Amino acid sequence: MPFATMRRAVTESVSGLPRAFWWLWISTLVNRLGAFVATFMALYLTLDRGYSASYAGLVAALHGLGGVMSSLGAGVMTDRLGRRPTLLIAQASTALSVAVLGFMEHPVAIAGVALLVGMASNASRPAVQAMMADIVRPEDRVRAFSLNYWAINLGFAVSSAGAGFIASYSYRAGFLIEAAMTMVCAIVVFMKRPESRPVRTAREKAAEPVVGLGTVLRDGRFMGVVGLSFVVALIFQQGSVGLPVAMGEAGFTPADYGLAIAVNGVLIVALQIPVTRFIEHRDPRRLLVISSVVAGYGFGLTAFAGSVGVFALTVCVWTLAEIVNAPTQTGLVVALSPTHGRGRYQGMYTMSWSVAALVAPLMSGFMIDRFGAAWLWAACAVLGMGAALGYWGLMRGLPRDALGESDAEAAEAAAQGGSGGGDGVSAAGPVAPRTDSAAAPRP
Repeated sequence: MPFATMRRAVTESVSGLPRAFWWLWISTLVNRLGAFVATFMALYLTLDRGYSASYAGLVAALHGLGGVMSSLGAGVMTDRLGRRPTLLIAQASTALSVAVLGFMEHPVAIAGVALLVGMASNASRPAVQAMMADIVRPEDRVRAFSLNYWAINLGFAVSSAGAGFIASYSYRAGFLIEAAMTMVCAIVVFMKRPESRPVRTAREKAAEPVVGLGTVLRDGRFMGVVGLSFVVALIFQQGSVGLPVAMGEAGFTPADYGLAIAVNGVLIVALQIPVTRFIEHRDPRRLLVISSVVAGYGFGLTAFAGSVGVFALTVCVWTLAEIVNAPTQTGLVVALSPTHGRGRYQGMYTMSWSVAALVAPLMSGFMIDRFGAAWLWAACAVLGMGAALGYWGLMRGLPRDALGESDAEAAEAAAQGGSGGGDGVSAAGPVAPRTDSAAAPRP
C-alpha cells in the first residue's frame, strides 16, 4: 500500500472523534501497558513462591470470580454515581490491591487479595464502555470501540513482552509498576475526563420508567444477546486455555504455543483499523452471524493441525472473527441499552465474558481429558454455528436503523449539544421509543 494511501486511511480512521474519547483511549492504553500481573501470576506463584499448579489455578479462578462478582455492581454504580466516579474508584482500588498483592506471603492472604484485584480491575469496564457510548456519535461507535480494542491488544502485546524481563529482575517490581501505571490512569480520569452521564429533566424522569437490574433481566432480546456473547466468549477463551493444553499433549513446547498465539496479537494490531473501515457501515446482524461461524470453524480446524505453521493458520482464521466480532457486538449492546441504563446493561454484558472465563477452563479440561482435543474443537464448531443461528433469529425482527440513530437524528442531537445515545429495546422485546430528548419516538 502506498504511503499516501496508508496515511489517508489512518487519518480517516481516527478523525472526527471527540477529545474526551482520546483521553479515554490513552487511559486504556496506559492501563494495558502496565498489565504485568495477569501475564506472570502463575509463574510467580509456582516458581518464585513454590506453590503447586493447583493452587495457582485456584488463585486464577478466584481472580476471575472477582470479575464476575463486580460486573453487575459496577454497572449499577455507573448509572447511579456516574461514569467518572466509578472509574476513579475502580482504578484507584485496582492500583492499591495490586500493590498489596505483591507483599502478601500467606496463601490465604494471596488468594483473598487476588479476589479483590479481580473485582477492582473488572469494575472499570462497564463505566468505560458507557462513557464511550455517551461521548461518541452513534455512527462512529463501531470505529471507536475498534480503536479501544486495538489499544487493549497493543498495550497487552507490549506488556507481555516486558513482563518476562521484569520478572527476571523482580516479580514484586512488576506488581508495583502495574499499580503505578493504573494509578496514572486514575489521575487521567480525574484530570481530563468530565462526567458524561446524560442528565434527565424532570419531564424525562416522569415519562421514562426506572431502569433497574430487573429491567435488564426482563429485556428478552438483550438477554439473548448476553447469552450469545457468553457462547462466543467460550469459543475465543479456548485460545488461551484449550489450545496450549492440546498443543502440549500433542508434543509441542511452550515456545511453539507462544509462536502460534503471537499471531493473534500481531494480526489484531495490524488489521483492526483497516478491517474496521471495511465493516463500519455494514449490517451488524450479518457481521455477527458471519464472525460466529468463522470463530467456531476456525477453532474447529485446529483438530487437523499437525505443525506449528498450521496451528498459526488456524489462529489467523479465528482472529479475523475476533476483529469483526468485538466492536460489532459492543456496538450492538450499546444500541439495545436505554441511555440512562447503559451502566447496568454493560455490566450484564461484561459479566457474560467473566463467567465464560471461569467456565472455559473447566470445559476444555473436561473434554480433553475425557474425550480428546478433537472433540473440543468439534464442540467449538458446533457452538459457533449455534451462536450464528441465534444471532440470525434474535436480530431478524429488528430493523437495521434500530441498531443506532439515523444520520438525521445524530445531527439533530449534535446541534443541540448532545453526545448522542442509543435506544433500548423494551422489556417485551420490540423497539422502544428513544430515551434521548432530541429523538422522536419510534412506532
